Amino acid sequence: MDLDLRKLRYFVAVAEHGHFGRAAEALYIAQPVLSRQVRALEKELGATLLVRTTRSVELTPAGEQLRDDARGVFATVDNAVRRVLESDRGVERLVVGFAPGLHVGEAVRAFSAMYPDVEVDLVPVRWWEKAAPLHDGRVDVAYLRRPFDDDVLRVVPVGSEEKVACLPATHPLARRRWITMADLEGETILDAHSRRTSSVEEKFELIAAGHGIALVPASVAASYSRPDLVHLVVTDLAPVDTCITVVKGRRERRIRDFVTVATQTLGAGQARLSAVD
Repeated sequence: MDLDLRKLRYFVAVAEHGHFGRAAEALYIAQPVLSRQVRALEKELGATLLVRTTRSVELTPAGEQLRDDARGVFATVDNAVRRVLESDRGVERLVVGFAPGLHVGEAVRAFSAMYPDVEVDLVPVRWWEKAAPLHDGRVDVAYLRRPFDDDVLRVVPVGSEEKVACLPATHPLARRRWITMADLEGETILDAHSRRTSSVEEKFELIAAGHGIALVPASVAASYSRPDLVHLVVTDLAPVDTCITVVKGRRERRIRDFVTVATQTLGAGQARLSAVD
């Protein structure tokens, strides 16, 4: 079945606005037209996407799944169009993603010295996206932490870092120099299973408000340091690996050279940090 992107965009607009009228206004089309297009999409898919009421709409489980997947579809299409237009204009661009707390600036500087004519864009990768921006084409190469789905990725190890427990400064454990996982028994751990947050800042606000604690990479804790939170080393928690990742089959010279430069510069940086520690 060929999926109509226009209908898919209409559905996502309704899903995001939670209302056919507001979605129609945002799309600059008549509400009856929008309603017919969404019903046509449901018929083509053979699934009910929305539960309609007189005041609003709610997503069915199938609708929630399609909304989430549609974002990746749009990203893939938009980036494919961008690359075609840039190629037609003779523009060379490299889009580099990086996870929260990981710093890729040194590698970008080294790469730009080799390729001064290549435009480099930097895209933050949200913690819950993992390798999704690589899969959907938003980025060409990324500096990430494991774990992530690497079935179609080339992964080059760079180093590792310890995870720390982030707690409110008023927590009974806050004055300890280090802790073990046993010390956290009974604590509410804020993670993707217990409470999904859209950003590191949101997670830290919840911790400061007393809604739980979190286990985060040390570089994230250092990048978002604040006086009402403390970060304690958890001695029996395994470190997380950091790596440069790229989709297998991407053989453009600029991508291959960035992977080489990033592995060298960021790996050396990790070695220097380890020596200081």
